[in-house]
Amino acid sequence: MLDRTISIPAAQITLVDGELYAGLILNEDGTPGHHLVLLPGDHEDTEWNAAVEWAKSINGELPTRREQSLLFANCKQHFEEDWYWSGELYASDASFAWCQYFSYGYQSYGVPINYQCRARAVRRLPI
Repeated sequence: MLDRTISIPAAQITLVDGELYAGLILNEDGTPGHHLVLLPGDHEDTEWNAAVEWAKSINGELPTRREQSLLFANCKQHFEEDWYWSGELYASDASFAWCQYFSYGYQSYGVPINYQCRARAVRRLPI
């Protein structure tokens, strides 16, 4: 068995009022990728394109599916039990986007982008 050492540089993360540190996202090879911060605020009942623009307007982005899984694991109590847009369109048909249900963690790609879901924004801090 080959030994591996993974270094995580010390990080001092400054959060502004209302932000929550969500955790560390790993790269595909298991090495540390970036820190994830959940921004304050919840955008209700909005289409996907409007959700993307809203996230940009508060200097954030919609989370990826992997990031939504981390948010579900570490910050579920800060979400309504409802569907939330991810920042990922469905690869086979860009008229659909991925969503996550923050009651039990289910993710779905079968949501038309003109459907009304909630949105939360994140910011990423590279390592």
